[in-house]
Amino acid sequence: MRKLVLLLACAAVAVASAAGTYKITLFQSSIVAGRELKPGDYKLDLENGKVVIRQGKTSVETDVKVENGKQKFAATSVRYANSDGKSVVQEIRLGGTTTTLVFN
Repeated sequence: MRKLVLLLACAAVAVASAAGTYKITLFQSSIVAGRELKPGDYKLDLENGKVVIRQGKTSVETDVKVENGKQKFAATSVRYANSDGKSVVQEIRLGGTTTTLVFN
């Protein structure tokens, strides 16, 4: 029973540590949750498996899968898939963390 409680506590800490606000830069037009975001600097808020990406009055909110790896990422990076000639965000790896956000 103690091991189960300890395991659940560790999982809760891992999820809680992923929550927060991060800065990301999109270097090309990007599709997130069906909306197109122009290149530029954005604020990314992460909490409870939801992400909000904001720049001024523009914001996009969507669900993400939060994955934690073994090594910290040196810099934030964005991975894309090409869909009908447009760059669709597939995942964001948050620099300085072990966190990867996987977009549905």
